[in-house]
Amino acid sequence: MAKQNFELFDDRVLVKPNAAEEKTAGGIIIPDTAKEKPQKGTVVAVGKGKYAEQTGNLIPLQIKEGDTVMYGKYGGTEISIEGEDYLIMRASDILMKIS
Repeated sequence: MAKQNFELFDDRVLVKPNAAEEKTAGGIIIPDTAKEKPQKGTVVAVGKGKYAEQTGNLIPLQIKEGDTVMYGKYGGTEISIEGEDYLIMRASDILMKIS
């Protein structure tokens, strides 16, 4: 992704979804209409974090750029930047980080 001038607010995260599977484990080719939405991707950018309601302290995010993450099937908002597809979602929509 070319460097863009944008800033994610609060606990928002920009994720580049992995490509949908083209074949099953058995080698059967999956048609476009039957492909599952990917639930795994790479974090491209993160916001500064969320402010605690009671104290007002900034709580930084536990994930960072470059992390591979799993997220809910219908999580995030799909956007396109320079022809590339991304998801913007809250950090709480991310289910886990994969090492």
